[in-house]
Amino acid sequence: MNNARFAARDLARDIVEGLAAVSDVDVAVAPAATALSEVSNVVHGTRVGLAAQNMHWAESGAYTGEISPLMLLDVGCRYVIVGHSERREHFHESDELVNRKVRSALSHDLHPIVCVGESLAERESGKTRQKVDQQVRAALADVNAQDLRELTIAYEPIWAIGTGRTASPEQAQEVHAQIRSLVGALYDQDTAEMLRIQYGGSVKPDNIAELIAQPDIDGALVGGASLEAQSFVAIVQACSAP
Repeated sequence: MNNARFAARDLARDIVEGLAAVSDVDVAVAPAATALSEVSNVVHGTRVGLAAQNMHWAESGAYTGEISPLMLLDVGCRYVIVGHSERREHFHESDELVNRKVRSALSHDLHPIVCVGESLAERESGKTRQKVDQQVRAALADVNAQDLRELTIAYEPIWAIGTGRTASPEQAQEVHAQIRSLVGALYDQDTAEMLRIQYGGSVKPDNIAELIAQPDIDGALVGGASLEAQSFVAIVQACSAP
């Protein structure tokens, strides 16, 4: 919940200009809902895609204050973040609700970025695998292998979001490998290998290189560092081939 329309527009413009020479990294920005239209005008026709931070599963109806997948498509969205930890925590979104949104996004040709991750208490009590497995299984319920090609999983350890604490590259890799292994068991190994799994949790220009070097980390879901064009551009550039 940052940046009104024109601030978001200007930030997006700086990002587009800063990434003009980067052609081998898929990039999307996810402004607040009130800024989607302004940012859409900026990124249209560029390599930078547009994402929403949330959506309702229904196309329309008596859901005051919500935004439907059709509305997101209308404003130019290609991606939508689903099940972010803050949605789960503050707005009590259940695994079942996340799955409903995932299936709706896929049915409307939106690419869901599905967030999973454990709390500090769960990590310290050795329940990381159990929690992440549960969230991944629930999110992918009734999603077929073909649709999975249009989906990204973002592992975001809750204890590392906006805290300045980052999972070590080894800790992040361990969970990413676990997710890929689970998807291989639920579907097949080819499907698991093509699945994009991002890391999110205090990603910065000075730690992205070590993270992206891990074999199962395919990208980043960037939080606070995306609010400054220079830092976000630096993160993307670090993911580009030399």
